[in-house]
Amino acid sequence: MTASSYSPVYPLVDSRRPTPRVLSIAGSDPSGGAGIQADLKSIAAHGGYGMAAITALTAQNTLGVSAVHVPPVEFLRQQLDAISSDIAIDAVKIGMLGDAAVIDEVRRWLLAARPAVVVLDPVMVATSGDRLLRESAEKALRSLLPLADLITPNLPELAMLLGEPEAADWPSALDQGKRLAAECGNTVLVKGGHLAGSECPDALVNTTGLLRQDVIEVPGPRVATGNSHGTGCTLSSALATVQASTGDWEASLRQVKPWLLQALTHSDSLEVGNGCGPVHHFHHQHVLRPGVFAAALWKEATPELEAIYKLSFIEGLQSGRLPESEFNYYLAQDALYLNGYSRVLARAAALAPTEEEQLFWAKASQQCLEVESELHRNWLSTREASTVTGPVTKSYVDHLVASSASGSYAVVLAAILPCFWLYAEVGQQLHTAYIEAGAPADHPYAEWLKTYADEDFAAATRNAINFTDAAAMAASDKERAAMVEAFGHSCRYETAFFDAPRHYS
Repeated sequence: MTASSYSPVYPLVDSRRPTPRVLSIAGSDPSGGAGIQADLKSIAAHGGYGMAAITALTAQNTLGVSAVHVPPVEFLRQQLDAISSDIAIDAVKIGMLGDAAVIDEVRRWLLAARPAVVVLDPVMVATSGDRLLRESAEKALRSLLPLADLITPNLPELAMLLGEPEAADWPSALDQGKRLAAECGNTVLVKGGHLAGSECPDALVNTTGLLRQDVIEVPGPRVATGNSHGTGCTLSSALATVQASTGDWEASLRQVKPWLLQALTHSDSLEVGNGCGPVHHFHHQHVLRPGVFAAALWKEATPELEAIYKLSFIEGLQSGRLPESEFNYYLAQDALYLNGYSRVLARAAALAPTEEEQLFWAKASQQCLEVESELHRNWLSTREASTVTGPVTKSYVDHLVASSASGSYAVVLAAILPCFWLYAEVGQQLHTAYIEAGAPADHPYAEWLKTYADEDFAAATRNAINFTDAAAMAASDKERAAMVEAFGHSCRYETAFFDAPRHYS
């Protein structure tokens, strides 16, 4: 299998072990972001069955570690023996060990149990900077390293294991990784997370011929987030799980790294804690609930709606003092716009997945043409108004056509929705103000304002919102991002469309 054939499909597990049984030997994080809590989430996210033997209890949250308690080592022995005497273990991930007695007990158990895959994350310093391994235990930890198949230190830990200053650049980090791998006779994962720059590479290093070459670099971008709590735990347990299936460290890393990248990218959505928050282990299983995406779009639309209400065109339309030349220009451009809008609605009908939606969008397309004809017949034919497509109208229609050309039903709906939603909201506001003013008979735009009270249009708007929300639930993350972008552009064009008469009439 070549590197280019890997893709982040979750969970992805080889048929040799459909559900890897993975044991985490680590400390507990009550806030859930690191330690065994992160390990179990990571194992489950990659289709494994997770187990845990607790080496230490911590009092910590996203702001830091305030206390560490190491239970009697005899109890750890009982945990490990209970698990391995009953359950076949396909892989082991080792994290926080706390003190020398705990390390010696884990070493004893590894020599007796001989698990097929051992990943050692030498947890010595937390992301917050808090020390998690007593200095007296560092020598004992070094004796444990040769029993691991893969060691995954961060750069400060890599330096501490070698008794050297922390690497200041990537070449220096790789050099340290090579020396640790040669010393221990296993594979070392050198991680670039602590370096500066926009890139965040990782590299597998082995000097004994177990890899296709001594150093295999896997590049990747750095994610700009303050939420990286438990990243090392998450990565090491994911690698242990996937390795139990692939048997190939390079293949495992190329599968896990894109997943972790997305876990960091989506971490902000968790909104956990006031400090360095956790990564989103189950970002790939996120399912939208009905109404959630529509609510997000409404949040996107609100600033534009507020801007529309402040426009002189809207204020003049509401009071009746809007110059007729501006209103004529608006209607003439609306007629031109509706002609293009009807074509995009027809495209939505062609892409729609259900008969109900096909009929809805096809009917909306037909009604656009009917309204366009009505405008020309009853208003524009007797008044002076430019028939030249204005710059805002052209840009708006071009945007809609480009969205429809994407081939994504969800993106098309997001692009056309503001013309329903914002138009209905503005119209309702204008009609309500007209009624509250006593519905003056001499209002020059009274007949036009009355059309906003049409319940059929309100019902159609609700349908358009619901169809868009449903399309978002079935869409990919990439499509939903494109939907938000298309919707936002259309909202801004709606504002510009209402403001255009002031500039071009």
